Amino acid sequence: MTGVGAPADGGGLRRATREDLLPLPLEVAPRLLGARLHTIVDGEEVRLRITEVEAYHGQGVGDRHDPGSHARMGRTARNATMWGEPGHLYVYLSHGIHSCVNVVCGPEGVAGGVLLRAGEVEDGVPVAAMRRGLGAQFRPDVTESAGSGVSGPGSGVQPELRATQLRDLARGPGRFGQAAGLRHPRHDGIDAITGAEQAGARAELWLAEPLAEVASGPRVGVAGLAGTDAFPWRFWIPGDPTVSPFRWGRGAAEAAAALDTPGIGSVLE
Repeated sequence: MTGVGAPADGGGLRRATREDLLPLPLEVAPRLLGARLHTIVDGEEVRLRITEVEAYHGQGVGDRHDPGSHARMGRTARNATMWGEPGHLYVYLSHGIHSCVNVVCGPEGVAGGVLLRAGEVEDGVPVAAMRRGLGAQFRPDVTESAGSGVSGPGSGVQPELRATQLRDLARGPGRFGQAAGLRHPRHDGIDAITGAEQAGARAELWLAEPLAEVASGPRVGVAGLAGTDAFPWRFWIPGDPTVSPFRWGRGAAEAAAALDTPGIGSVLE
């Protein structure tokens, strides 16, 4: 299996380095907006443009305790990757179903990660659609006859996904992980800096130029105080349709009301 390689259009992208990811997640997170995650899993390639992220700090990191982090209570077998070398991907299982992808940040031995919450599939849409259970849209036996508007075999023209299906292919962390093809536990710890193969997969992180405008607000679906404006550690590209909708986590709306911070985001320039 060969490496993923540079995007065809270039676009000012460059390979991420460990040094890029040495700062704490809160500093790295907005820098990952517009970056690309390239994966090759079992020979099938997908490229995703990152549009929404969330920062999480481990035990003893930063100026405040992060009660929303998997590493809030210290190192465990589940979160061990978060304590390792920056640039590896922490792939964990959410609700026993969804494999979610995080970029490990900060010095080795200091736990932290940036959750890749949403993105746009730029390349490999048929592969991502198959992984998302939309494979019937791309089966040869349901192709559409050219110019006829009638589906049928043998035309060689594939029906396209609806606009909302394209938007939602990697909209939300579970969908993002599914589209990327990375799975817990086999791909937990995969190195996105060297692109080294792990369990039949390769991953590479490519950084774009920093964005002029970034939105921030509380993290999505995180319980209690950790899901309020006390932790405005979610960052996204303003106006991008692939950004996931905000929802309060358990007890977060009540905690926000007690803080008198009812807003759900602002724009940083």
